[in-house]
Amino acid sequence: MAAVIEEAAPPEADIPVATDVTFRVRRFLPEHDSEPHWQDYTVALFPTDRVLTALEKIKGELDGTLSFRRSCGHGICGSDAMRINGRNRLACKTLVKDLDTDKPITIEAIKGLDVEKDLIVDMEPFFAAYRQVLPFLIPEGHEPSRERLQSAEDRARFDDTTKCILCAACTTSCPVYWTDDQYFGPAAIVAAHRFIFDSRDSGFEQRLEVLNDKEGVWRCRTTFNCTDACPRGIEVTKAIQEVKRALIFRRV
Repeated sequence: MAAVIEEAAPPEADIPVATDVTFRVRRFLPEHDSEPHWQDYTVALFPTDRVLTALEKIKGELDGTLSFRRSCGHGICGSDAMRINGRNRLACKTLVKDLDTDKPITIEAIKGLDVEKDLIVDMEPFFAAYRQVLPFLIPEGHEPSRERLQSAEDRARFDDTTKCILCAACTTSCPVYWTDDQYFGPAAIVAAHRFIFDSRDSGFEQRLEVLNDKEGVWRCRTTFNCTDACPRGIEVTKAIQEVKRALIFRRV
């Protein structure tokens, strides 16, 4: 008769447990409110849930009037930038476990742009500044008959600033931008940097003249808020300083 071998039960794995987390959201309903107000919501979340998950649960299960922007949910589109516990972040990239859940997590619209409703702001001034710096390749001469080749070294010169997703997190973290709505802001300067240092581009002087305006690159006060806020890890302040040097020496 064959012996029966009993396998030892595996040790219990750590099973994540959902806990109640309170979010304090700065609401603004233009059809009812003259000023924004705070409203609390409590939802059950796992530590690995994202703030975007919480907002979707609030909207889907507790309050369908809550309004916010979101699209890809993977940190690529940049549409869900907001202030989370006083810092500009993407809701889709911010995990609950990385926040202090012992007190309410505050959620509010990014600063420096007019709030249209709840967490939605008017992005037009931001994109107007972006358009002014000519954020596209300006080639020299006629359309080429073959691909414009570029060395790896030349490409590396502006690689960092190609990562921008136009989320406005850097611009709306800038204290200069909060008080001066004519300032181009960090994101527009980053967009200009991407082409100023592109060896295939011939719009160098045009962009530098735009940024040499009194509301251009010289308004930067080098506080590094923009660099800290960038969800893509772009060295925004470094890029701004490189554009300043290009203006002074008129060379890349």
